[in-house]
Amino acid sequence: MIDRTMLWIVIVALGIGSFGLRFVFLGLVGDRPLPPWLLRHLRYTAVAVLPALVAPLVLWPRATEGETDPVRIASACVTLAVAFVTRNVIAAMASGAGVLALGMLMLG
Repeated sequence: MIDRTMLWIVIVALGIGSFGLRFVFLGLVGDRPLPPWLLRHLRYTAVAVLPALVAPLVLWPRATEGETDPVRIASACVTLAVAFVTRNVIAAMASGAGVLALGMLMLG
């Protein structure tokens, strides 16, 4: 069991860190134009973060106790293929969700 004091220290530290990151961009640099090299890097932030969040859920899902699930792999592959072909986020998400739901219905 985690100590309540330690829990509050972690919550406050994360809050300060989150505020600090936002303040650097909005408070200190908010009214000045950013250099082109930084804008180029910031453009790819979501593209880098979303796969990092989704990959563990596809490869080591808690629902299957960490075992790789062919339905989740198929769903991720369909999502990637539809996103690549159509360049439509909604279509990619809907197709991936459809494959996942259909696969789950067929298995159990």
